[in-house]
Amino acid sequence: MAPEGAPALVLAVPGAPSDASRRFAEEILSIGRSELPGLDGHIGFLDGDDTAGAGFPGLSGVLTAIANQRAARADFARATGQDVPPPSGPDAVVVPLLVGPDGDLLRRIRQAVMDCSAAVELADVLGPHPLLAEAVHVRLSEAGLARADRARLFTVTTAADGIILATTGGPEAVQAAGITGMLLAARLAVPVMAAALDQEGSVAAVADELRQSSGAVQLALAPYLIGPEAADGLLDTACKEAGCSAAEVLGAYPALGKLAVAQYSRAAGITLSTPVH
Repeated sequence: MAPEGAPALVLAVPGAPSDASRRFAEEILSIGRSELPGLDGHIGFLDGDDTAGAGFPGLSGVLTAIANQRAARADFARATGQDVPPPSGPDAVVVPLLVGPDGDLLRRIRQAVMDCSAAVELADVLGPHPLLAEAVHVRLSEAGLARADRARLFTVTTAADGIILATTGGPEAVQAAGITGMLLAARLAVPVMAAALDQEGSVAAVADELRQSSGAVQLALAPYLIGPEAADGLLDTACKEAGCSAAEVLGAYPALGKLAVAQYSRAAGITLSTPVH
């Protein structure tokens, strides 16, 4: 149970806001509330609209609104004679909805935090983590590119003999994806290499390397992405260049809600009754 007065959790969602991105962000928050009942969860879009009445508010606007609401509640409590202890922590903890350290997006998130009037703690991104390797594995199996048993998600056979783990965010993000790639390779028992989806020629080069160094014939592209952080068309273009099929992005895979709450709790100093491993 979230302690009384705990800061709000705000998911920082990259990309242009849409009904689809709001739906999956709300699903992730719903999973988070099941992990930590009483959690005060919100969604802030990096490219949101902070004008009055906007349906997709920006991150800075969401944070400012949270601070204003908390101040209003404190003022009301004082006006009605209630004892109001001074705030002992931040108004909110921002959790970037990113699997890896995308430098450009993280700079924008930090700027949004600086532009708001709230006291905010910025949590780490969600990965790398074994649960993300599990999520990629499941998406591959759903696409018929890997097979898993139902009990432990362990591969029995795999349709692909080489996996390109494609992400965005520059060299640091690709390096971090490589850690998840090693975990995925252990699950699938096939070679896995990380590639930069937003760097021209990177996916095709990795595909060539897998074919030449590992003798891979049937490649599959596994997006190491939640979804909104990648520009439209990147996945289709990369698949055509590499000559392979692709799984779906991670989307609202349940592990993402668990990881978001784990990062929130770590930043807020809250001990979860069931730690995320």
